[in-house]
Amino acid sequence: MSKALTVKFIANAKPGLARLELPDAACPGLYLIVNPTGAKSWAVRYRFAGKPKKLTLGPVLTERVAALPAGMAPDLGEGHTLAEARARAGESLALVQEGADPAQEGKFTRQKGESDTVNSILDDFLSRHVEKNNRPSTQRETKRFLTMYVRPAIGGKKVKRVTKADLNAAIDRVIEEGGPASANRVLAILKKFFGWCVERDILTSSPAETMRPPAQNVSRDRVLTDQEIGWLWKASGEFPYPFGALWRLLILTAQRREEVAGATQKEFSLNGGNPLWVIPRDRSKNGHENAVPLSPAAAGLVASLPTIAGSAFIFSTTGETSVSGYSRAKRRLDARMLEIAQEDAAARGDDPSSVTLAPWRLHDLRRTAASGLARLGAPIHVVEAILNHRSGTISGVAAIYNRHDYAAEKRAWLTRWAETVESIAAGGV
Repeated sequence: MSKALTVKFIANAKPGLARLELPDAACPGLYLIVNPTGAKSWAVRYRFAGKPKKLTLGPVLTERVAALPAGMAPDLGEGHTLAEARARAGESLALVQEGADPAQEGKFTRQKGESDTVNSILDDFLSRHVEKNNRPSTQRETKRFLTMYVRPAIGGKKVKRVTKADLNAAIDRVIEEGGPASANRVLAILKKFFGWCVERDILTSSPAETMRPPAQNVSRDRVLTDQEIGWLWKASGEFPYPFGALWRLLILTAQRREEVAGATQKEFSLNGGNPLWVIPRDRSKNGHENAVPLSPAAAGLVASLPTIAGSAFIFSTTGETSVSGYSRAKRRLDARMLEIAQEDAAARGDDPSSVTLAPWRLHDLRRTAASGLARLGAPIHVVEAILNHRSGTISGVAAIYNRHDYAAEKRAWLTRWAETVESIAAGGV
């Protein structure tokens, strides 16, 4: 079974006595060619008019060489990195689907930078529009959705050949894999992108113009019960770094998943009597800096985290990027929480098989903390300040003139909430 090619695999691929053709499972039709001389190149294999055909894309350009300044890189002509080869292969195969033979189109004789594919124009859209007009959190979300859903579906097609049917097929995939809310967000991005193409005279009309949101966004109200908080706390204590501590910090601080997972060492001040975590504006969803006082439990958790030499992140597995892979870890957490719930039921003399765990998401921990704070009696304006909200009781003119950040109040209520969580986990409240 073929595997997806990686930059490391390509760099380490050794020549044999005969010419090797290594398929890329991530882009069916694309092959890495390794000649006995050691020279490496890209090729696309496809069928046209019932006959097998081959299109040579050119030499392999490694990421290291691609990153060299102009004039220092060797002249490899139309050399391509792995990402570029996949994009070019996507263009080629899209032409085949449209009844054209890419080998006869002269498609790959264009100079670099003149590509009219969706991938190429998306790059311009990101640099010319998204990065100039959107806050960092929106930029990250847009790039993530484009990478996950849009580029794989239509990235290799000429932008003028993208149809409404293509977009509907892409949206259907998002619904299956990411749910209706993600599908709505992807459609909004597609509408903006193709509208931008019309504004710049790249297109005369947008294929997304008449598309409607595939599903109505439903406001979630899932809040973990005290029992579930107890199961979560016990289960998270059994998971090693980074996820066990990450889940606990989510519920103790009431902050967003990406804000917690992407936290860096320099954002924390743990010395002295008032430990503090300051989320900078470029990492907060609403673009406003948020000072989060840390309860003794939260501060102790952060202080106990292992450090990776040279890494800026408090949660990381590589040292180079913040932690990822939430979905798999969350499934393991759910399984362990259910086991703990069933063990508790058996200890009470109840039927363990009758116990279930209702579906929940990591973002529900933020809502659970906010609800718990309100239940304890925290004023709504303090809860909003903890959540870094700029709406509700502190908005408009009030937000301009009310510069008090409620630091003391936030610290007091977050400490009380942390004590409540620990008491729940211990079988108290």
